[in-house]
Amino acid sequence: MEKTILIADDNKEIVDLLKIYAQKEGYQYICAYDGEQALKFFKERNPSLILLDVMMPKINGFDVCKQIRQTSNVPIIIISAKAEEQERILGLDIGADDYVIKPFSPREVLMRVKTVLRRVADESVDEKGKKIEVAGLVIDMNSYEASVNGKPVILTKKEIEILWLFATNPGRVFTRDHLLENIWGYEYFGDTRTVDTHIKRIRTKLDIDDSVGFDIKTVWGVGYKFEVK
Repeated sequence: MEKTILIADDNKEIVDLLKIYAQKEGYQYICAYDGEQALKFFKERNPSLILLDVMMPKINGFDVCKQIRQTSNVPIIIISAKAEEQERILGLDIGADDYVIKPFSPREVLMRVKTVLRRVADESVDEKGKKIEVAGLVIDMNSYEASVNGKPVILTKKEIEILWLFATNPGRVFTRDHLLENIWGYEYFGDTRTVDTHIKRIRTKLDIDDSVGFDIKTVWGVGYKFEVK
């Protein structure tokens, strides 16, 4: 089945360039030139993946990503001139699957598109029917929902995937690089502190204390592990 990419950027030259490469790879495409258009086309056309600029008129890309993540786990790759570490971490933290910095190689962008779409396709097969319960923590990968002692916990797609990897491998130590490669689907050329940000948010949302039967422990100088008490 043909995949459709929503390309959202207020720079027409960038959109035209990405259109050419998307077409070469056999993808259909939809073009949006501001945040309102991006949300409109997302709702109307149900794209397979979104390439999303940050600094767009009307609604910026970060806010577009946040709104989409309220209802959908559609893959989102942010493409931005904002190269600062905190901007990249923010983009990933609000639910983007990848973050590409301008100027970029269109071939690399399309490689990342293929990688993300392949991973999503694999997940839809591999995770069908997957549900785990351990020490009061329940994770359902069909619905991307989690709960602790019966209380629902709102997590992003990436947070759920990290937690699933931990809970299905109790006691195993994961390095930051290993987590980035496993969760993002390839070697992520960024600051590994994005992992620390995600783990911190997961711990806060799960409200881990003495009342729960598990913990996410820091292994100093190495990484993290999930431990059943």
